[in-house]
Amino acid sequence: MFLWFIGTAVMTVWYVFRDPRFDYRLLAVGAVLPDVIDLPGGYARWAHSLTVSVGALLVVMLMTAGRWGLVLTVMALTCRRQIAESLPKVRGQWRSVLAMGATGFTAFNALNYVAAHYTTAVNLSIVQGGIPLFVLIGGLLVHRAPIRPAQMVGVGLALVGVVLVASGGRLETLAKLQFNLGDLMMLGASVLYAGYTVALRTRGAAAGLSAIGLFFGLAVAAFVTSLPLLAIEAATGGLHAPTAKGWAILAYIGLVPSFIAHVMFIRSVALIGPARAGLFINLVPVFGPLLAVLVIGEAFGAYQAVALALVLGGIAVAERQVFAKGSAAA
Repeated sequence: MFLWFIGTAVMTVWYVFRDPRFDYRLLAVGAVLPDVIDLPGGYARWAHSLTVSVGALLVVMLMTAGRWGLVLTVMALTCRRQIAESLPKVRGQWRSVLAMGATGFTAFNALNYVAAHYTTAVNLSIVQGGIPLFVLIGGLLVHRAPIRPAQMVGVGLALVGVVLVASGGRLETLAKLQFNLGDLMMLGASVLYAGYTVALRTRGAAAGLSAIGLFFGLAVAAFVTSLPLLAIEAATGGLHAPTAKGWAILAYIGLVPSFIAHVMFIRSVALIGPARAGLFINLVPVFGPLLAVLVIGEAFGAYQAVALALVLGGIAVAERQVFAKGSAAA
């Protein structure tokens, strides 16, 4: 199974970035698909990281450092040429790459995991559903990218879909919500990831860096910045060796969500921009329950169908104006 994960990662990246005819807009969807499949743990309900966090299957910083250590090992074995070609450009903007890796990867994941110990998966999903909105605001502030009415409507519809699936379609669940320290942590994590997404616009292909080259730099930054936190966890007695199941999940996280999904998302942002790519993030909490239906036989509720329609409808509304402009230009 471990070799299958490695082979899948290598073949996917090789094919996608080798074939110029590939429809790269689909990568925005592909970027979130691996992140909701939690088969090694027997779950497929929420976003991958949320499920693992709530289940407490691995300690916080061992997972954060371990996933990036595994990513770097696999890349060193499979992507040496692309890494060597990109190193000069990565060094030329090392401060930005370090900041992006530290905030978008290390801090986001660490806050995500820690927040799960203080709040519920429902709260986490709802707060994380605001990332596309934060991306729009960040694009306006940093790149002066105007926010179109269709984008706001699309983000709103998608967020309603996230709230619906997170609450299980029960209004009483929303009425009982109580926001606490964990929610503030998740809010901060979401803002950091939105900032990382906005920064991808100018630090990737626009700066002459391939997705593989940029991701390698980000993974190095994430690994290095996670080591001090890992040391603190060990010094305070919070570091414990994972079980065999935990190691299997760590291998999956490192190879699929951390490697394939992130490289695809980086490429999708370079091709369609952060605002459009960011909206697809809200498919994560919707695909999770759907996969639970297909993989482990959970019942499919009407609220799930409505949530999926709302999220897909929000994406369609946001994308409609883009396609209309493309048709008019043609």
